Amino acid sequence: MRNINFTAYIEQDEDGMFIGSVPSIPSCYAQGKTQKELLDNLQEVLKLCLRNLDTKPFDKTKFVGIQNLKLKHA
Repeated sequence: MRNINFTAYIEQDEDGMFIGSVPSIPSCYAQGKTQKELLDNLQEVLKLCLRNLDTKPFDKTKFVGIQNLKLKHA
């Protein structure tokens, strides 16, 4: 069995909860009171999401980076 790497986005809301998502997998979201709890929950959700998907396309994806964009807003 091979390992497949996924990029997870992690945010913290105003109540201190951690929210994470795997943007390359539709509907792959989780939350937790700590980062560890979030990551454990996210791994479980990812396993469930991947059960019904063909994982071959994800073998070739590569995280490139995150860019901040400046938008002029009136």
